[in-house]
Amino acid sequence: MKIVKRLPFELIFWITALLLLATADIHDHGTGPHFTLCPLANMGFTWCPGCGIGRSIAHLLQGNFEESFKQHWFGLPALLILCSRIVTLIRLNLKNKKVLNLKYKEERYV
Repeated sequence: MKIVKRLPFELIFWITALLLLATADIHDHGTGPHFTLCPLANMGFTWCPGCGIGRSIAHLLQGNFEESFKQHWFGLPALLILCSRIVTLIRLNLKNKKVLNLKYKEERYV
């Protein structure tokens, strides 16, 4: 548990989000009731510029590339951006840990 407490919240959030999308049971919009965080859909609008990105990423993570592109064209770029952000956060976290460990070692030997 100590490792999880040391990780940045954003890193945990994005990894969890991608894991949930990878294991999601995907329903097409309009084929039945489904939960959505989209404020426009929750207000009753039938069209939203971001509608389908989550399903698109879920299809990508499950290997359905054609269906992913049908859901939303920005699914692949969004997934690449999220993966890039995760890698950046991991690198920053590792770099900070090394710097902290060096400072600690220097203080111990002085």
